[in-house]
Amino acid sequence: MARRRRFNVFSLSFLDVMSCGFGAVVLIYLIINHATEQETRNVNRDRLAEVRLLDYQVQNGERDLFELLERLEALNRRVAETDARLISTSTSIERRRQDFSELEAETLARIESIEALKSDLETREREIERLRAMEAASDGGRIRSFTGDGDRQYLTGMKVGGRHVLIAVDSSASMLDERIVNVIRRRNMPEDRRRAAPKWQRAVRTVEWLAAQLPLDAHFQVYGFNTEARSLVPNRQDEWVPLADGRELEAGLAELRRTVPDKGTSLINLVSAINALSPPPDNVYLIIDSLPTQGEREPRAATISGRDRLKLFSEAVTRLPSQVPINVILFPMEGDPLAAAAYWNIARISSGSFVSPSRDWP
Repeated sequence: MARRRRFNVFSLSFLDVMSCGFGAVVLIYLIINHATEQETRNVNRDRLAEVRLLDYQVQNGERDLFELLERLEALNRRVAETDARLISTSTSIERRRQDFSELEAETLARIESIEALKSDLETREREIERLRAMEAASDGGRIRSFTGDGDRQYLTGMKVGGRHVLIAVDSSASMLDERIVNVIRRRNMPEDRRRAAPKWQRAVRTVEWLAAQLPLDAHFQVYGFNTEARSLVPNRQDEWVPLADGRELEAGLAELRRTVPDKGTSLINLVSAINALSPPPDNVYLIIDSLPTQGEREPRAATISGRDRLKLFSEAVTRLPSQVPINVILFPMEGDPLAAAAYWNIARISSGSFVSPSRDWP
């Protein structure tokens, strides 16, 4: 009897089975792990996209925040500037209110003065009529008459005479008032109010007074001058006008009343106009208030010193025709102390006369 074979659990067949099983387990693990890695990659890709989107949004937010901060800073600056302008405007308004209060007080004072003058006007009108009647009997040697207030005597020391007489009146902006601040204020007023300025009306009345003294056989010329000189007699520039029946004299005075004081003063341009007259004048009657502010041309600077104005005056005086009396009627101007001495000196040197009348003359 054959011997039975001994059974061994670690036979080749068992090992094969175990190897196959282990390989199957490894294969399953690999399949499962690969799927896990693929899913992890997909999940990580989505998370990365979200992270990048968040980073982009953060960058945009930071940029927008920076722009908003810049805008906020600009708005703060504008608010500060607006506050400063508001403070300046409030200060200016307060000053204007004070000016208006002063003007109102001045206006009330003037109204009271006008009322007082009106009460005196009626009695003076009767006296004026009486004086006119008296003058009518003694004015046979004059082409026109001029009556002042009441029975005033014109003690000026200024004789109006000669065959060729020139009357020159300053029509610059300074003739609006004696004070610089009032000149600046009136310069911005309408033309009719500038023409009605008291100082300018005094100048107009002074020319009318001089015109009333002209001899019947005289030749005359009336010039208005600021930055340039022009004849106020229509179509009579650079020539003498015979007094005749006085029509052209009245036309020149009417043009003077329509003139609006404006611009600066050029004395040298007036002297050039005087030199253009032939023959030279026998008398020049100069109505002025201050030293010149410019020469032949407009100055570049906005202001001028007193020394420079005196230099412009001296330059103009050197061009005056010789042996022609310069008779000066000066309406003093605030801030120009050298004017009186300068014009008095030229009147003295030329054998003319110098008058600085009161505010109610003529």
